[in-house]
Amino acid sequence: MNGSSFSVGSIVEARGRLWIVLPSDDTDVLRLKPVTGTDANPVGLFLPLERSDVRPTSFAPPDPELIGDPTSSRLLFDATRLLLRSSAAPFRCAGRLSLSPRPYQFVPLIMALRLDPVRLLIADDVGVGKTIEAAMIGRELLDRGAIRRMLVLCPAHLCDQWAQELTEKFGLEPALVQPANLGRLQRALPRGDISIYDHYPCLVASIDFVKSESHKILLLRNAPELVIVDEAHLATRPRGADPGQNAQQQRYALVRALAENPARHVVLVTATPHSGISENFRSLLGILNPAFDIDPAHPNREPARNRLLPHIVQRRRADVEKWLGGERPFPKRLAEERAYNLSDAYQTLYRDVLAYCRGTLERSAGLRAAQQRVRHWAAISMLRSILSSPAAALAVLTGRREKTEAPESEAEGSPAETDETYRPQVINEWFTDFTIDNPPSAALDDPTADWNETERRRRAEFARRVREITAAEDDTKLLAAVEVVRKLLKDGFHPIVFCHFIPTAKYVAAELKRRLSDEFGELAAIAVTGDDPDEARRENVAALGEHPRRVLVATDCLSEGINLQQHFDAVIHYDLAWNPNRLEQREGRVDRFGQPRGEVRAITLWGRDSEIDQVVLDVLIRKARRIREDLGIAVPVPAESEHIIEAVIDNVLLRRPTGKQLQLGLSTPEVRRVHEEMDRDAERDKESRAYYSQHGIQPDEVAREIEVTDRVLGDSEAVRRFLSGAVQRFSGSLDRERKEGVFLLKPGDLAVRMPPMTGVKLPARVTFDRLADPDALYLGRTHPIVEETAHAVLSRAFSDDPGPLFARAGASFTGEVARRTAVLLLRIRYVIREKTRENFAEEVLLAAFEPTDTPAGGIRWLEPVGERAETILGAPLAPVNMPLPERREHVRWALDLVASRPTLFEPLLESRRREIRDAQNRLRGLLKQGDVEVRSDGPDILGCYVMVPAGRAAK
Repeated sequence: MNGSSFSVGSIVEARGRLWIVLPSDDTDVLRLKPVTGTDANPVGLFLPLERSDVRPTSFAPPDPELIGDPTSSRLLFDATRLLLRSSAAPFRCAGRLSLSPRPYQFVPLIMALRLDPVRLLIADDVGVGKTIEAAMIGRELLDRGAIRRMLVLCPAHLCDQWAQELTEKFGLEPALVQPANLGRLQRALPRGDISIYDHYPCLVASIDFVKSESHKILLLRNAPELVIVDEAHLATRPRGADPGQNAQQQRYALVRALAENPARHVVLVTATPHSGISENFRSLLGILNPAFDIDPAHPNREPARNRLLPHIVQRRRADVEKWLGGERPFPKRLAEERAYNLSDAYQTLYRDVLAYCRGTLERSAGLRAAQQRVRHWAAISMLRSILSSPAAALAVLTGRREKTEAPESEAEGSPAETDETYRPQVINEWFTDFTIDNPPSAALDDPTADWNETERRRRAEFARRVREITAAEDDTKLLAAVEVVRKLLKDGFHPIVFCHFIPTAKYVAAELKRRLSDEFGELAAIAVTGDDPDEARRENVAALGEHPRRVLVATDCLSEGINLQQHFDAVIHYDLAWNPNRLEQREGRVDRFGQPRGEVRAITLWGRDSEIDQVVLDVLIRKARRIREDLGIAVPVPAESEHIIEAVIDNVLLRRPTGKQLQLGLSTPEVRRVHEEMDRDAERDKESRAYYSQHGIQPDEVAREIEVTDRVLGDSEAVRRFLSGAVQRFSGSLDRERKEGVFLLKPGDLAVRMPPMTGVKLPARVTFDRLADPDALYLGRTHPIVEETAHAVLSRAFSDDPGPLFARAGASFTGEVARRTAVLLLRIRYVIREKTRENFAEEVLLAAFEPTDTPAGGIRWLEPVGERAETILGAPLAPVNMPLPERREHVRWALDLVASRPTLFEPLLESRRREIRDAQNRLRGLLKQGDVEVRSDGPDILGCYVMVPAGRAAK
């Protein structure tokens, strides 16, 4: 509530300018926004000092002497509504979005607005758009005044992506909390006694950076009111972890501590809430509400679903597609397998290395148990690396490993501690906390392994043979990948090749470039790995996306959370991950919402010579894919599957039955238990998603409000039409290119306003449809280019000399009307009151009236209001010019008629007030909240255009 004598929504003059009064929590501070600008940066006047210089006033109507053409009316209309931020639409955030969310993406927002505090788990499928859903909640809470600050916690490699999304799509200016930025953020603080967490309204932070004790204390002391946790499964409570040592436990402790404040809003985002471990999932629920966590007294008792329902949204793609009717937002995924045989030389090398590994284990019988386990992991490291690539094999075999004495602390380590050290490094697919892509050479470097000279010489010999195979180009796995990539490129696809290790990725990228460049002259192929800083990864991927023929070779540093669908549409699994969950994450980089291609490919390479590949494929991957094809869901592989893989590895290393006996071994009780658990999980997950898909919120209810919003604020077509008309008047152009939906923007005289605001090199290829071309610059309603162009139009229109191209008044002949008709461009100001809180909103509206034949000389508003006025303005003009004096006379007629009838606008204002009140209350009905009251002010006449019947032009 504004406590001053100036009511919210009224117009005042202060410091030689006109302003609109905004709500203020301080009676001594008058909050204001420019009368013809946005409220992005409102000002505050301290009334005890400024009251005598502030006075009520009104907005001046157009000057009949300043006459333009009718198309300037459309331009002014679009410029004004595209700059609206405090819109009267039911969703307060609508005016600040630079995208048009699909109806299903509003469901989490509706759920959030029903909760106080917001405690929500968004667990929709991979690629559905969870980032947009979570960010919309933050934007809406900010715009409603429910929060002042928000924080996104995410893995370090996703920080830049989150910052970009919040900036480009939601009009926020996030501060990036990372080691490289910390000093700059602290130097920008206004005082030394406040924290970055208390100062910046929007923060994106690396969860691994702020989980450290010093930052954790500072964050908890000043944490924002809303915390969004992306990839929340990485912050679950692990089983049996040491709280002081385990990074996942530290993440969990941080998020749990943030959630302990009962007033804090918490949104958890993950596509894999149930990783196969019930403990993890229940800990996520416990963050939302401690009562949902595992009860030690009743560990098997689950919370009632009806209590969880308001807090969880979990939808399959099939659920989302039902919301969209005939529109298909997701591509079809075609998966296939490609087997390869090792060359004779490589197969011989592999068998010799396997025999060597067996020998090292046999010779370790006299060593301590912990030393035996080091040798065990060293053997797996060698086998895994040699089956990945010659480059990875060399990295493991040729490292400098001096014979040194083991430190006493290491020598006394237990076998279990040794396993805990090396298992996550060697088979890291089973550990959410590990995406290490360096070859696992640590076990070979461990001095406790006690390698003798003969064993070291044998490894050097193996390295020599690897080099010979490389020189002879005798790597059949690589050749198989080359053929797969060649076929995809010929079919017009842009593939990502996923490798496990950095040397493999660099080797594959170089070989693909060398072997395919002659055939595909414009081919660009690069490797992106964990060696690259996060910013470099993003820049390299973006630069690669500019090439018409491109192949990205990556390690699993890009397998989770990164959006790659705009530039890539196929995935090749060069190294078979030992956990199907990892394969699903890789494929989810391209198979997601916003993929412009209707079909994506997923090709899995596997080695017939590798018993481990056979088991992973037969026991886990094919089972997971069948479930996905049958039920449309990706089921997390049970944690017990990890032990199956380790058992297979032990079988290989210890000469246990393989070959035909291995095939029979696939029907072991352990495998059957895993398959039964996967089936149970699939049915449970299917039932759970059906329950938590929030069918109670109907699509048509949401779609109706979105349609209203688009009509008020302008959709993508309105943005295109406005930009096209505006740049022409500034000596520029927006020309269609050959590709449908893509344009070349030449800004003309606007260029001087663009560079500092946009950072875009102009002329630029642009699009108004995100799916039209991933390489073109998307221009939504809040993009700086659109915003700056709208400001330029208003600046000219409301200047003392707008000229005919930007004038606020005009008159023309048309065949669309039967009698003289005035079309007014109106701005209506509203105060929306809920309980004791007042919110300011506004809209711009085209309204047309014509005189009636009544003796009193009344007028009639043409209906449907807005739609009819837009039709009249958009109709073809008669090919007859109207003299300037006559045009001025028609405009004076309309403005005099308005001025002489103070009650002229009352029915229009009342009709719009009711419509806005009803729209607001429909949403509040969905939210199960009380009704609001709506008061209207104005209207302000921004433009006046008179359309005269074409028949009068002939007379």
